[in-house]
Amino acid sequence: MAIWNKVTQTLNANNTQQYEVVMLADKDGNILNTSGSASNIPIASGEVSGYSHINKFGYSNDISGGVTIWDGQTVYTYSTSAGTVTASSSSTDDNGAQIEIQGLDSNYNVVTQTITLGDNAATDLLRIFRVKVTTPGSGQDTNVGTITVTIGGSDRAKILPENGQTLMCLYTIPAGKTAYLLASTISVDKNTDAIFQLFARPFNGAWNLKGQTGTFGTPFTYQYPVPLKFEEKTDLEIRGDSGNTCGGGAMFDLILVDNE
Repeated sequence: MAIWNKVTQTLNANNTQQYEVVMLADKDGNILNTSGSASNIPIASGEVSGYSHINKFGYSNDISGGVTIWDGQTVYTYSTSAGTVTASSSSTDDNGAQIEIQGLDSNYNVVTQTITLGDNAATDLLRIFRVKVTTPGSGQDTNVGTITVTIGGSDRAKILPENGQTLMCLYTIPAGKTAYLLASTISVDKNTDAIFQLFARPFNGAWNLKGQTGTFGTPFTYQYPVPLKFEEKTDLEIRGDSGNTCGGGAMFDLILVDNE
């Protein structure tokens, strides 16, 4: 491959030393001149074509016995096929509320749709990884009751009272994307022993443990000097366990890159 030599203003001849430099540019072709975490700001603002960011965060009121960090207080169960999505609330004060559902369809493509409580979503989903209230019930600031979202009749997401959004520390890599894990954080709400585990399940594969952290009440964040790579359609989640009753929180950050 011939490379333009800036010094001589000519193409390098064959069999001469050549260098290829890879640089990050925004969608208009401008070279980004930041480094470290600051270089991720253009990604967050959507200026870098083919790159996007996902922050997943969750909390469980009781992790004793071992649970996925989400609002459901269990080890999370994933749907095996796409199904009809419905949403309901435990309180009539939420009647008429609208919620935004973010998930994946049967082909693992990202779908975002807004529905009114009591209605069915227009598109069947295989995965749900975030739900939030966009319009509360009449006279309310946010949801009053527990909002439950189902796929094919099985619970797949919950918004606890007054939260206005799910707390789900789980995600599935969309089709056509590769994910790079930048950081993860765990914490408990009292001084007690707890173990947190990062699990990943490749498409049609088995769950594999990718990281484990023990703590005694001290929050912990791990920054990956070399990001962990996850292929499309991989399920990711953080689970927590403690010998005592305690709440636990977790989060992780991903950079998604379009596959060529």
